[in-house]
Amino acid sequence: METEEPTKSKPTVRKRANAIKPFICKNLIAVIECPSDIQNVGTVIRNVNAFGVEKVYVVDPRGALPDDWQEMRQRKSLTKTSVSAVKWSFVKRFDSTDDCFDHLERNHFHSIVTSPHVKGKSSIYLHEGDFTEHTKLAVWFGNEKRGISDRAVERSGQCVAIPMFGMVESLNLGTSSGIMLYEITKQRREYQSRYRRGRSKGKRAETLPIVMPREETPTEI
Repeated sequence: METEEPTKSKPTVRKRANAIKPFICKNLIAVIECPSDIQNVGTVIRNVNAFGVEKVYVVDPRGALPDDWQEMRQRKSLTKTSVSAVKWSFVKRFDSTDDCFDHLERNHFHSIVTSPHVKGKSSIYLHEGDFTEHTKLAVWFGNEKRGISDRAVERSGQCVAIPMFGMVESLNLGTSSGIMLYEITKQRREYQSRYRRGRSKGKRAETLPIVMPREETPTEI
């Protein structure tokens, strides 16, 4: 007879939450624009949670996701593909690209888009970028088939590309978001370890850790 896996106690969850708190990259948002497969949203959320990105925004004109975050956390399709990371990551949906940009700009976020080929926009490779320049940063990922939209490119500040050296210059959404977010969070975690921003701006008297001690590293959630 199958036995149910024991659930984690509240003190254990609280301890884990306290342990990861210093490693979260403040004011960093990953934006998924018009995903065609809702399961890919779960994959990106898993990456977001693993690398310590603060929030996820989803441009969802088809209405595939609910507006209410609590309801979204109960979606089996997201829970399964995100390995339950959706329960621990804040996710907000928008009806259109412009709605999302309007919200970000009202809150003083600088946006960059990810794409291997963009014309008419400042473009850099991932390893060339300084992702600590802007206090509030939103990183946009495009549709799995069409890539980032022209409108998102138009309203963003820069395009960032992952260098590729094969015959096929293409990565799936889960892989590309993982590579991008790893580099961006690494830079921002190192920066926020040494410097404060906002009203208490300046160098910290004592640096924060940038890597969790091996024995404290959380397991998959």
